[in-house]
Amino acid sequence: MLIRALVLFACFIAGAGFVARAERPEPVPTRTSFATFPMELGEWHGAQQPALARDVLAVLGVDDYLTRAYFTPGNAGVGLYVGYYGSQRQGDTMHSPLNCLPGAGWQPVSQTTMPVTVPAGGAGGAGERTIVVNRYMIEKGLDRQLVLYWYQSHGRVVASEYWGKFYLIRDAVRLNRTDGALVRVIVPVTGDEQAAETHAVQFIKVLFPTLGGYLPA
Repeated sequence: MLIRALVLFACFIAGAGFVARAERPEPVPTRTSFATFPMELGEWHGAQQPALARDVLAVLGVDDYLTRAYFTPGNAGVGLYVGYYGSQRQGDTMHSPLNCLPGAGWQPVSQTTMPVTVPAGGAGGAGERTIVVNRYMIEKGLDRQLVLYWYQSHGRVVASEYWGKFYLIRDAVRLNRTDGALVRVIVPVTGDEQAAETHAVQFIKVLFPTLGGYLPA
C-alpha cells in the first residue's frame, strides 16, 4: 500500500511539473531555414520537388520542411523529406511513415531497425558515431521502395516512436522545448534490395553532417 502511494505521489509531482512547464511560453530555437539547404552534398546533386499541397501541410502541421531528390553522376537517386516542428504542444506532432505511406497506397513488406555509421560532428567534423534508423520496405503493384527514417531533436537520433514520445515529454519538462524533426530517405528498389540499402546509407553519411546545422541542438 505504501509503495503504491509513493508511486502515485511521484506521478503527481511529475505531472504537476509537466503542466507547470507546459504553461510557460516555449522558447523559439534559432535555426537556419531549409530554403538555404545546399543542393550539392558531396557527389550528390539535388533537384527541388513540387511543394506539398495545402491540405497535406495542414495535416502534417510542420513549421518548415524540405523535399528534394538527390542524384549521383550515375543518375541513381534518392528522395529526401525532412519535416521540422518548432513546437509539438498544440497537437502538431510528427506523423510516422508507418501511417502516412500505407495511406498513400504503399503496402508494408518488412519493418526493422538498422545501425548506420555517420560523421560525429558537423560538416568536416572528425570522428564517427553510430545511429539507429528504421528500415521499412514497401510496395505498390510492381514498384518497391526502401524507406530509412528517424526522429531527430537536440542532437539526439531516435528510431522508436515510443522512445520519441518519452524524450518529447522529458525535454518539455527539463528544457521547456518540444521542437524536433522527422527525416526520411526513400530509394527505389529496381533489383537487389541490398544494393538499394547501400545506396541509401551512402547518402545518409553525406547528409547527416549538413543536416545538423538546420536542426537546433
